[in-house]
Amino acid sequence: MTSMASSNKITGFYWTFFLMMFVIFSSSTLAISSSQREFDYYLLALEWPGTMCKSVSKCCNTNGCCDSSVPLYEFTIHGLWANYDDGTWPSCCGSTKTDFEINQVLPLMGEILKYWPSFSCSSTSLCHGKNGLFWAHEWEKHGTCMFPEIKDEYTYFSTTLDLYAKYNITKMLENAGLLASNDASYPLTEVISAIESGVGASPTVTCSSGNVEEIRICFYKNFKPRDCVLESNSAYNKLYSSSCPEYINLPSFTSIGKGRNSTVTWLAEEEATQKVIELSSI
Repeated sequence: MTSMASSNKITGFYWTFFLMMFVIFSSSTLAISSSQREFDYYLLALEWPGTMCKSVSKCCNTNGCCDSSVPLYEFTIHGLWANYDDGTWPSCCGSTKTDFEINQVLPLMGEILKYWPSFSCSSTSLCHGKNGLFWAHEWEKHGTCMFPEIKDEYTYFSTTLDLYAKYNITKMLENAGLLASNDASYPLTEVISAIESGVGASPTVTCSSGNVEEIRICFYKNFKPRDCVLESNSAYNKLYSSSCPEYINLPSFTSIGKGRNSTVTWLAEEEATQKVIELSSI
């Protein structure tokens, strides 16, 4: 009888300990998830390769600037972000359970590699003290903050690709006579006007040394276009409009090859990137 009672006490102790640990772990997870308020709108950030590739000094086979087999003559995706109307944004809203998993987006990798290339050979910082792929950074930092509208990794990437295809910024500019050129400059107002006509809402534009770096278009939570800048986030407008001069450039894309006169350093793929190449070719 004494032995059985002792055994029950031990069993009870471990069960109580397990419940306590479960409550502590659950509470900390909920605290991480609920520490940031729900976002107000989506921002789709699109990069201009002709500008992004000007500063590249290190190449690898999966750097979009260095792959001559896939010329980048259109805007490419930087990411879909959750934003607040005051110009700030939430970030890293998930737990380790929502870490990026390449297998979840394998069916999309063909489109991702083509329309959402990385312009770097280095791994980027992730949310839980690690480094990893560019796409992992976008999902973990931004995608995890879109719950409950976007609930998982696959939906985040497929939704972003759908928005990119539906609102073709490159064609909107071309239809307005705003073409990639190393000689011509265009009024910033004409660039904004062309996008307003095509999207039905006002974008924001960022520049680097007078060259268009990014064009950003915004959406309500039902994915209907909305102005990126409202009276309530005028500080955001001042921050980014000041980076562009009155006349801007859309420099032509030039692939960085392995030519004899090239001064670019070629690097071997990092292990995580090599895994993507292998999996996407299956």
